[in-house]
Amino acid sequence: MLALDEAFLRGSIPPLVTPFKNGEVDFDAYAGLVEFQIREGSHGVLVNGTTSEPSSLTVDERNRIVDVAVEAANGTTTVVVATGSQSFAETEVLTRHAASKQDVDALLIVTPYYSRPPQRGIVEYYRRLNELHDKPWMIYHIPGRAAVDVKIDTAREINAVCPTFVGMKHASLDLGYVTDLFEEVEEDLRVFVGLEELSFPMMAIGACGLMNAVGNLRPKPLSEMCEAVWQGDLFAARELHRKLFEINKAVFYDINPIPMKYMMKKLGIMPENEHRLPLMPATAELEKRLDGVLAKTGLI
Repeated sequence: MLALDEAFLRGSIPPLVTPFKNGEVDFDAYAGLVEFQIREGSHGVLVNGTTSEPSSLTVDERNRIVDVAVEAANGTTTVVVATGSQSFAETEVLTRHAASKQDVDALLIVTPYYSRPPQRGIVEYYRRLNELHDKPWMIYHIPGRAAVDVKIDTAREINAVCPTFVGMKHASLDLGYVTDLFEEVEEDLRVFVGLEELSFPMMAIGACGLMNAVGNLRPKPLSEMCEAVWQGDLFAARELHRKLFEINKAVFYDINPIPMKYMMKKLGIMPENEHRLPLMPATAELEKRLDGVLAKTGLI
């Protein structure tokens, strides 16, 4: 494992949505979202994560989004770029581009999805990618979407053969897995929470921060919760978690980021609520339900 400064790569690093306008990526609006996160106190931004609808983006669009994010951040916040895809060739192109940027601080590489590779294939996949760059990088572990699980023994082997491996975004309900990572792989691994409902519980057992979609909507309470945990004030962190819980649940009233984009447009965080197929905007029934959540939580 690559040794990192204690203050580096931790905290609330929300995965930004991708704004569209008339079918095209709205790069100006994207830059605005980066600036919004900085103003609201997030500890960084995650570019091209699952919340950004990456499977509907071209490689050129994903690379351009990286350029826009780096320019908008201007060295003032941590920039993590998700570079994974379903194919090694596409992941290689995305990884090379992101790693070439001096102000990209770390990479997040999802397990190759759909193919359901054997564990030895996962190890070799990441080993080969690690040869392409010298950036700190993490596995994006999301079994529910990728249909593949990284076993603890596999994580240990990846740690052994990948010099700049530093951790994982864990989007699963398995808290025991996180403890096993610390016990069996490396105590200093950076483990980010990838499911809103486990934000506080996973941080309480050692996660270093959050990469949660809800951060697109309410950045400040998430960064405050991380800071409360770091200060040892678990009661304050738990209270923030409970206050966010209604919004956390609302994110998954439909497929992410459908609810998130509707609420962001409603609150004026971004100009349009547009998706690319096969995703579609919220139905009228869902809009009404989400309006109720926004009202109940005092956001409107």
